[in-house]
Amino acid sequence: MVETDEKKNLLLEGIPNCLPLLPVRDIVVYPYMILPLFVGREKSIKAVEASVAEYDRKIFLAAQKDPKTENPTAKEIFRFGTIGSIMKILKLPDGRLKILIHGLIRAKLTNFKQNENCFMANIKKIVEKETPERTLEIEALMRNVKSQMEKSLSLGKALLPDVVAIAGNIEDPGKLADLIVSNLVLKTEKTQEVLEIIDPVQRLKRVHELLSKELEVLGMQKKIQSQAKEEMDKDHKEYYLRQQLKAIQHELGQSDERTEEINDLKAKIKKAKLPEDAEKEAQKQLSRLAKMHPEAAESGMVRNYLEWLIEIPWNTATEDNLDIAQATKVLNEDHYDLEKVKERILEYLGVRKLKKDKMKGPILCFVGPPGVGKTSLGKSIARALGRKFVRISLGGVRDEAEIRGHRRTYIGSMPGRIIQGIKQVGSNNPVYMMDEVDKIGADFRGDPSAALLEVLDPEQNSTFTDHYLGLPFDLTNVIFIATANLLDPILPAFRDRMEIIHLTGYTELEKLKIANRYLIPKQFEENGVTDKDLHISDQAILKIINEYTREAGLRNLERELAAICRKRAKRKAEGIVQKLNVNPRNLHLLLGMPKYLREMEYDSEEVGVTTGMAWTMAGGEIIHIEATSMKGKGQLILTGHLGDIMKESAQAALSFARSRAEDLGLEDNFYSNKDIHIHIPAGAIPKDGPSAGVTMATSLVSLFTKKLVRKDLAMTGEITLRGRVLPVGGLKEKVLAAKRVGIHHIIIPARNKNDIQEIPKPVRQNMHFIFADRMEEILKIALKNGKSSKNNSS
Repeated sequence: MVETDEKKNLLLEGIPNCLPLLPVRDIVVYPYMILPLFVGREKSIKAVEASVAEYDRKIFLAAQKDPKTENPTAKEIFRFGTIGSIMKILKLPDGRLKILIHGLIRAKLTNFKQNENCFMANIKKIVEKETPERTLEIEALMRNVKSQMEKSLSLGKALLPDVVAIAGNIEDPGKLADLIVSNLVLKTEKTQEVLEIIDPVQRLKRVHELLSKELEVLGMQKKIQSQAKEEMDKDHKEYYLRQQLKAIQHELGQSDERTEEINDLKAKIKKAKLPEDAEKEAQKQLSRLAKMHPEAAESGMVRNYLEWLIEIPWNTATEDNLDIAQATKVLNEDHYDLEKVKERILEYLGVRKLKKDKMKGPILCFVGPPGVGKTSLGKSIARALGRKFVRISLGGVRDEAEIRGHRRTYIGSMPGRIIQGIKQVGSNNPVYMMDEVDKIGADFRGDPSAALLEVLDPEQNSTFTDHYLGLPFDLTNVIFIATANLLDPILPAFRDRMEIIHLTGYTELEKLKIANRYLIPKQFEENGVTDKDLHISDQAILKIINEYTREAGLRNLERELAAICRKRAKRKAEGIVQKLNVNPRNLHLLLGMPKYLREMEYDSEEVGVTTGMAWTMAGGEIIHIEATSMKGKGQLILTGHLGDIMKESAQAALSFARSRAEDLGLEDNFYSNKDIHIHIPAGAIPKDGPSAGVTMATSLVSLFTKKLVRKDLAMTGEITLRGRVLPVGGLKEKVLAAKRVGIHHIIIPARNKNDIQEIPKPVRQNMHFIFADRMEEILKIALKNGKSSKNNSS
C-alpha cells in the first residue's frame, strides 16, 4: 500500500496544473484505459502537438455533452475528465492523427481558456481516497460484480474474455469499477456519472446497479430471442430477423408493419355484420394472420379466406317486387304462352305478399327440349321479382368440389360454384339457375348430383356448408331453378327434391306468334335494320318453320331469321335502300333450298313398314320402322343405332307375334328357317325407349301375314308379351311431329286419353285420335285386309 501511494505522489508531481485540452465525443476515458483515438479537428490536432512538444505528452481528455458540436465552449464540456499520456502518434493521409492514449488519473476542469492554437485547461488533480480494509461487505460486493460480469458475458454481452480474466485478478474496488464501466456500452451521461464518483466503494456500488440493469436488459433480450426462435423457421434467416424485430416491437409497445392491414381487415369484419359463427371464425383467422410471416404461403391462404368471409352477402338481400300485376306484365313481355310456369311464380308472389315472415324459396326444374326458353325464362322470373340472377352450367361437371368447394388445406382452394355465384351478385336471395342438370357426370372425384341434394332440400339448405368456408350459409331465400332436356338421367333422390314443370315444344302457330313478337324485333335491333328495310311475311315464316328447321324450340328459326336480316343489312351497307319483302317464292334466294322435306317418303302402302312417333331431346319425330325376312335360322337382327330398351321392345314384339301365330293363321314353325331384320332409319341417329313397341309389333305382324299397313296412320305405345298397350310420355311432341308431316290419324294407348287435354286446341283440330288398350285392336285398325302382291321375303 505504501509503495502504491509513493508511485501516485510521483505521478502527481510530474503533471502540470495546466494542460492542453482534447474534447472527445461519444466516449469517456478512464484511468488505466489504453485506447486509440482519431483526431481530426484543427484545434484538437494543435492540442496533441502542444502536448508532445511542451507537456511531456500529457493531455487532458474530457467528454463533450453534445457530440455534434464542432467548437465546444466551457459549458459544453463535462467538468470531470482524465489526464492521459500519448503513447503513439500516427499521421494519416487525410490529415488526421491517430493517437494511442493511456489514461492516468482523474482530474477536474477548473478553468477553461483558449489561445490561438488550442484549448487549454486549468485542472485539479484528484487523488482517490485510500482503499479501506477489505470488509465482508466490500468482498461480497466485488464478488457480486465479477459474477454479474461473467453472467453478462454468458447472456451475449460483447465483452472480451481477457477483460473478464483481468477483472478476476483485481483486488482494488475502484480499479475494478473503472475497468468494468469502461467496457460496458453505456450512454455517455451514465459513464460520466461513474467517472465523477471519487469514493471507490461508492463507485463500485454504482457500477453494481448499472450491471444489474444491464443484466435485466440482457435477460429480456434473451427472452425476446427465445420467443422469436420458437415461432421461426430455422431455414429462413430473414424470417428469424423479422420475428426478432416483431418481438422487440411488442415489448416496446410499438406496432409492426402489418398493423394497417390487420386493422383494415378488422374494420371490414365489423362492417360486414357477420353471423355469430362466421364472426368468431373471422376473428380467429385474423389473430392467426397477425402472427404469421407476411410472405408465408399460409398467410396468403388465410387472407383470401378472410376476404371471402367479408365479401359474402350474409345479410344482404334485394327487396321483392310483390306487385302481381307488374310481375305478370314482365313475364308476358318476355315470353309467349308457358302459362304453367308463370302461374307458379305468381302463386309464390301471392303467398309471399300475404306471409310477412320468412318464406322458403321454391325449387323448380324446367324440363323440355332445347330452345323452348328455359334459361331465358329464369332471367325473366328474376326481372319480375326484382331479384339478382345467377346462372351456372352443370353440363359435364364431374367434381363434387365444383359444388361444395375445396378444403382450405389445398393451395389455390376456393368455394364451390354455389357460394361463388352468391358472392358474385352480392345478394343472398337471387334467382339461381342451374342449367343442364341432366348432363352432370360422376367419376372418382365424387358425384356432383349427390352434393346438390343438400342445396336443393328446403329442410337442409338453411345450413348449407361449403368445404372452403366451413361455416353454414342459409340458402332458403334463394329461388333455385334447374333446367334439363330429359328427366331419366337425373338421380331419383335429386329429382324428388324439385318441383318438375314440363315445357313442351311449340306448335307452328305458336312459333309464328313468337317470331313476330320477339325474334324478328330482336334480330332487327341486333343487325341494324328496321321494318322500313325488311318485311318477312307469315307465309315465309311458316315455310322456314316447316322446311328449314325441324325442332321443338326456336333456336334454328332464330338463326334463319338472323341470316335474312344480315343479308338485308349487307345490301343496306352497299347503298341499296329498296325495302326487301320476303315471301315463300323468294325465300330460297336468301336461305338456299329447303333442308327438310315431309317424311312421307313412301308413295304407297307396303308390307312391314309402319309409321311410329318418337320423342327426343329436340322434340317429337316421325320414324318409319321397316321389317323384312330372309332365309336363315330364326335370328332377330336389329339395326338403326338402337338402345338397349328399344332392343328389348323388339324382342317383346317378336315374342308377341310368335305367340299369336295360330290367331294370325301362321304355321307353328313359320320363323324357324327365316331370319327377321328390323331397321329404323336414320341409322346414324341414336334411338331408345319403349314407345316403339306397338309399331315394331305391327311391322312384324304385317311381314308375317303379308298385309299392308296404312300409310296415313302413326302410332305409339309400349307392348307387353300379353299384348297389352302401356302408356308413354311426350304425347304433345309426338302429335306435333305427326301433324307437321300431314298425318291426322294417330293410335295412342287408352291410358293416355286424359293427356290429350294437355295438347293445345289448335293442334288437336283436324286430328283423329284412336285409343287402344290391346295390340289386337291396333292390328285391326292398322292392317288392311288385302294382301300385297309383292313378295317381301326371300
